[in-house]
Amino acid sequence: MRYLSSGFRLIRIHFILVRYNLDEILFSAPVFYPFRFLMYFNPWYWALKNKLTRGERIRLALEALGPIFIKAGQVLSTRRDLIPEDVSAELAKLQDRVPPFSGKLARDIVEAALAQPIATVFSEFNAEALASASIAQVHAATLLDGKSAVVKVLRPGIKNIIDRDIDLLFTLANLANTYWAEGRRFKPKEIVEEVAHTLYDELDLLREGANASQLRRNFKDSPLLYVPEIYWEHSRGNILVMERIEGIPIHNVAAIKAAGINLKKLAERGVEVFFTQVFRDSFFHADMHPGNIFVSTKDLENPQIIAVDFGIMGSLSSNDQRYLAENMLAFFKRDYQRVAELHIASGWLPPDTRVDQFEGAIRAVCEPIFERPLKDISFGQLLLRLFQTARRFNINIQPQLILLQKTLLNIEGVGRQLYPDLDLWTSASPYLERWLKKQVGPRAFLRRIRENLPYWSEKLPEIPNLIFDVLSEQRTQLEVSRFAMKTASSDERLKKKKRSRRHLFLGLAAGFLLSSATLFSQTQIASPLLWLLLSFGVASYIVAECI
Repeated sequence: MRYLSSGFRLIRIHFILVRYNLDEILFSAPVFYPFRFLMYFNPWYWALKNKLTRGERIRLALEALGPIFIKAGQVLSTRRDLIPEDVSAELAKLQDRVPPFSGKLARDIVEAALAQPIATVFSEFNAEALASASIAQVHAATLLDGKSAVVKVLRPGIKNIIDRDIDLLFTLANLANTYWAEGRRFKPKEIVEEVAHTLYDELDLLREGANASQLRRNFKDSPLLYVPEIYWEHSRGNILVMERIEGIPIHNVAAIKAAGINLKKLAERGVEVFFTQVFRDSFFHADMHPGNIFVSTKDLENPQIIAVDFGIMGSLSSNDQRYLAENMLAFFKRDYQRVAELHIASGWLPPDTRVDQFEGAIRAVCEPIFERPLKDISFGQLLLRLFQTARRFNINIQPQLILLQKTLLNIEGVGRQLYPDLDLWTSASPYLERWLKKQVGPRAFLRRIRENLPYWSEKLPEIPNLIFDVLSEQRTQLEVSRFAMKTASSDERLKKKKRSRRHLFLGLAAGFLLSSATLFSQTQIASPLLWLLLSFGVASYIVAECI
């Protein structure tokens, strides 16, 4: 039955691929190129010819294939270093909206997860979904204490669906690797692995709740960003109960204007929220598309941003933070040599990369852009073009940097939509300079000492023993070395004595034998003296050989 289901799924996938003329990918492979003429028998080839771009057809096909493929397309849209720009731009348009499952089924899932009737936890539970996504859907509810809440419910059987579709994606990736020469350049297996990792992480709603709690602590009492509270006592692995927020969706610019909110201030605060998450906390919301951002109406002059959906979060190491900040400032100052050096020093580029060549490539990208007015320069698009340029130099782009670039594109896009004259460069530069000053200099040195002082004080009592052990080991090694030298010296003296004695006995043997020969030649008789000299000579030779 499982194989039958997989077979029908493959047939449906093939039908949709043909429906959107994506069979051309298969026929572009050398092995299938002789059969390319079969495309002309596809009725949709003529219906869609010159009407939809390649990216549009891929996006529509993913939407038709269902929620998992939609989510895969969203994740894939973040890998702009691996896929063509026209495709990634279309995939970024995928909306996180799919048909909901029934409210009764949602109630049953909640009751099964809580192991009690829903009325014992909620005084009200709205069966109609507020929002429906590819992994879960959200229902409005009210807790018994009167607090407004939302309940995020994981789709039933979603794990099996993901397992099945991930297997199919791996099959397609293997086929692309085998039969599509151009496909290998896009690393399809690596892309599917990343999609699978992201999808499986989002299946654990407690993980998302933990992300929200961390971000909420980071911005506690902050006028910039509000994160809803998680009600942990009612949350499980497949349901997440959190505070219900009230605000205007940030993509509804008309409503924001009608409310009298300061749009310039709102756009600048969005940029500040982004850089605060990245450089102060090294923990940032990596899925800040317009559907996940709302605006509070409590303070119209100093509007507060509200974030939801914390399934995808990013973080940077301290080295990544510093190199990223220095890179940005170097871009602001058009110091391309410094940018090239930082890329190599950070390990993003191979150490044998020629600085002058990479510097020239960066200059060719940046100079035409910098000739425009600052307000017309998209920093996110600049980063995208730089990634594409650096790919020629075998850049090792880390996933967290891709998430960062995707988030920056979202923030900048939303900011420009709210306030077209937003100058991201001017807004970011002072923040980055202040942050770098905090990382270097006497104050930073003293701060790091203060941060490490508790650890040092804990280890301080162990230092005398460690010093004693090191000195004892050094003394032992020194004694062994001296003994070895002494032994070697004694052996050498012994060898010299043996050589001297051998030479002596060889001399004696030669002398005795020479005397015997002389006596024998003169007397021509075997006298006792002759035999005695011969015996002594032979004995001396034997002793010399034995030494």
